Amino acid sequence: MSIHISEAIREAKIMIEPVAHEEALQQAKIFVSTIAGIDTGALSIHSDMTLSDEQIFDLGEMLTRRVKGEPLQYILGEWPFMGLRFYVDGRALIPRQDTELLAETAIKLIQDRGFNSCLDLCTGSGCVGISIAKLANISVTASDVSEDALTLAKENAELNEVEVAFLVSDLFQQIQGGYDLIVCNPPYLTLEDMQSLQQELTYEPKLALYGGSDGLDIYRKIAWDYKEHLNENGVMLLEIGSTQAETVAALFNTKTTVLYDLGGNPRVLVVEA
Repeated sequence: MSIHISEAIREAKIMIEPVAHEEALQQAKIFVSTIAGIDTGALSIHSDMTLSDEQIFDLGEMLTRRVKGEPLQYILGEWPFMGLRFYVDGRALIPRQDTELLAETAIKLIQDRGFNSCLDLCTGSGCVGISIAKLANISVTASDVSEDALTLAKENAELNEVEVAFLVSDLFQQIQGGYDLIVCNPPYLTLEDMQSLQQELTYEPKLALYGGSDGLDIYRKIAWDYKEHLNENGVMLLEIGSTQAETVAALFNTKTTVLYDLGGNPRVLVVEA
């Protein structure tokens, strides 16, 4: 049995459309390009290339997993963030483009204010802290309550050839000393959110998603403890849900600013020391 790349893309799109919806064609191209070992941008040039029986089998395995609802990123095993490669699997949340605003803002603050130290709370896959360490050349400590997530984050630090100090800690419990910059993408989904999750999200760790009945439990804990760990003139950056800007800002008795993502949604709360 032989199949050309163009035909493989067409059949893959049809197969995954019930779960991928409007992203079906793009995801089909990503799957086929991964199997064929060529860049997605070069697929049209190689449209007549024939996939081997082994490649067809591997593509079928990937598509079967996707049809069951497993996220594309977990199936591929890695995903880009801030132009870097990261391993991704069920130990941590998938790095998302919206979260790049958190990392980009952190890097700009480091450059503008000459910060020397950064704490990445709830590091998960490590994508934010590792990107900051790699692209801003700053000392980073990354912590998470999940040892599984930290193991993945360590693998990603090695993949990106950066030195990051990793620490098992429930927020600030095991954190010593202060930092010029604190970044955090905490769990912030509400109970209502959790009861109506998209199928793909059910594959991601609930520990990294659920923020309590109103989604604010972690922010309250951070607001209670952060001051003793944020240096004078330092800044804390918190990713927030699209409806949480005012309620989260109200937890902090200091100057705050809200930054918006490319979709025009509130995404990052800037908390000044």
